[in-house]
Amino acid sequence: MQNPDRPLSPHLSVYRWQISNGLSILHRITGFVLATGAFLFTLWILSAVVSAEYYDGVMAILSSGFGLLIMFGYTFCFYYHLCNGIRHLGWDVGKGFEKATAVKTGIAVVVVSSALTLGSWAILMGGAA
Repeated sequence: MQNPDRPLSPHLSVYRWQISNGLSILHRITGFVLATGAFLFTLWILSAVVSAEYYDGVMAILSSGFGLLIMFGYTFCFYYHLCNGIRHLGWDVGKGFEKATAVKTGIAVVVVSSALTLGSWAILMGGAA
C-alpha cells in the first residue's frame, strides 16, 4: 500500500541545492536564449535587405541602453554555453565526475565565461586596444 504523504516522484524540495543544479538550469536557459536570439540576428540581417530606414531603426534599438544590455546578456549566454559544452565533452569521456572536480570546473565555467564576456565587450567598446 502506498503512503499518501510520500511524493510519487522527486521534487525540488527533496534535494539539497548544489552548484550542479544551478549550472544545469543555467545551461538550459542559455541554450534557449541562444535559440531565441537567432530571431534578433535574423531581424538584423533582414533589416539590411529591406531598406536603410528599417536597418537604421533596428540599429537604434540594438544600440540603445536596453539593446546593449540584451546583447551583453546574449554574449554571456554564448560564452557560458560554449564553456559548459566543453565541460560536458569531458564528462562524455568519463572525466570530471568527482564532486570536488565538478564543483571546481563549474566555478571555472562561470569565471571564464564572465571574463570572456567582459573582455569581448571591452574590445568592442574600444576599452582595450
